[in-house]
Amino acid sequence: MSFSKIANSIGASATLKLNAEAGRMRAAGQPVIHLGGGEPKSKAPQSAIEAGIEMLRSGEIRYTPASGTLAMKDAIINYTANYYGRQVERANVIASAGAKQAIMVALMALVDPGDEVVYPVPYWVSYPEMVRLAGGNPVAVYAADGSFQPTVQEMIDAFGPRTKAVLLNSPNNPSGRVFDRDFLTGLMEHCQQQGVFLLMDDIYHRLVFDGRIPVPCYDCTDLSVDDANLLVLNGVSKQYAMTGFRIGWAVGPRDLIKVMSNIQSHQSGNPCSLSQQAAVAALEGAQGSVSRLGQELENNRDELVSLLREIPGLNVNSPEGTFYCFCNFSAFDENSTRLAAFLLEKVQVVTVPGIEFGMEGFLRLSYCGDIEDVREGVRRIKWILDEAGSNELKVGDTVFTR
Repeated sequence: MSFSKIANSIGASATLKLNAEAGRMRAAGQPVIHLGGGEPKSKAPQSAIEAGIEMLRSGEIRYTPASGTLAMKDAIINYTANYYGRQVERANVIASAGAKQAIMVALMALVDPGDEVVYPVPYWVSYPEMVRLAGGNPVAVYAADGSFQPTVQEMIDAFGPRTKAVLLNSPNNPSGRVFDRDFLTGLMEHCQQQGVFLLMDDIYHRLVFDGRIPVPCYDCTDLSVDDANLLVLNGVSKQYAMTGFRIGWAVGPRDLIKVMSNIQSHQSGNPCSLSQQAAVAALEGAQGSVSRLGQELENNRDELVSLLREIPGLNVNSPEGTFYCFCNFSAFDENSTRLAAFLLEKVQVVTVPGIEFGMEGFLRLSYCGDIEDVREGVRRIKWILDEAGSNELKVGDTVFTR
């Protein structure tokens, strides 16, 4: 069978593929530990659940405008005022079926075949493939010092005559790095000068640690929302633990939002009306679940980092946000795909190879699940990587052997 060039150039999402494999292993009764996921263990806010139930009972689960209901847009407007200090209008807002769709629609609105989209390394696994789906060429920028944040100049040096957009994610998946004000301001200024759009993926922006307050990207420009080449993307999946509801949004210049809405109207129609109703309730209701999740993640982060640092030869950077730790395992195997497969085969621990994020020799470990799983996962990793350790490790009725 013959497929399109795009179809042949796109692979499956590495993280979703691992989720499926972990689910298959658990269904088979294997004691798998999943440290590769990006889904908080906590429940959706009760207000969101009750709002969804109320709509279900009404039986009125209907189409909505392609860019979202008025209530959904108003909730996003209030959220933008509360957390970004900017007052926007409904014409500046689009709701989508998850932040991923909002990013994808934005790329389709901005990128012509052969145009370039620049982003720093490490990057979220879907960025390169999403750029390719839009017909563009992904341009990954590595920090010369090997850190998780290139300099502004390194980013600028990657710009070419066909650069159309920059994609940023802060706090960053997979590193947990929170980009600083100077970096964001310098990049925003250059994008504005060059007519390049900055797409700010803020999906983790309230999940930060150690008392940090992430820099709202609108603080990095004096221009109005309609004049700034800035699109802010967010959603309910991470901070509200509403991954399955699939509601995200974008805030930006009304001309861009209008084009994105047109594309979305033909691509998928409207985001699910039931999910929008629940998302509105989450955004407008009590925010205690977000702060509780943030504290739980910070506690889990502290324990994970402490346990990992007990493994000789492992290079561990403490994440500043998100729920991922991106560790340098190159002392054990420079091939991250091979090492991840080895850990899955030998001790049934799921991790994500660093090469999927653009950095070889690293593994991404998630700590958003049960803390006992985190402890057990690291215990197994530590055992299998210790060549001087015992030949067997017992886990319940299962015995792992070297």
